[in-house]
Amino acid sequence: MIQKKICMVGAFAVGKTSLVNRFVRSMFSEKYHTTVGVKVDKKELTADGKDVTLVLWDLAGEDEMVKVRMSYLRGASGYLLVVDGTRSATLDTALMLRDRVENELGKLPFVLVCNKADLSDGWEIDQDRLDQLRAEGVTVLRSSAKTGEGVEEAFASLAAVILE
Repeated sequence: MIQKKICMVGAFAVGKTSLVNRFVRSMFSEKYHTTVGVKVDKKELTADGKDVTLVLWDLAGEDEMVKVRMSYLRGASGYLLVVDGTRSATLDTALMLRDRVENELGKLPFVLVCNKADLSDGWEIDQDRLDQLRAEGVTVLRSSAKTGEGVEEAFASLAAVILE
């Protein structure tokens, strides 16, 4: 079986851990738990007709006080770049993190995941900005760890790109 390391990257409290829990355990919790350092999970899936085990590294979020440790991304085959649709600043943080990853590790496959689709009435991220990113070749998906919307698709989409 093919095994691939995938990292969850994004700002503080965007839902990285909730996405992993929904994907791996089909669970969602309203309780917020800050990730300290990194938490590792695994899940098997089939992408492009190939069985693959995703080794999911859920990294602590970035904020003014804490910087994502790029050393955690070494050996990664790709990453989910997660943003919170209700906080536009998380997209700026995500794009800055993408630039740091590319500067330190080179271009890695990634998917930009706009999480919290269940709260779309309160979304701050401008659709035109997402369309511009798509025009630049970025895969942009919507998800909700709470409802499960788009979660499988996000991981499967990244796995498919990695296995190409």
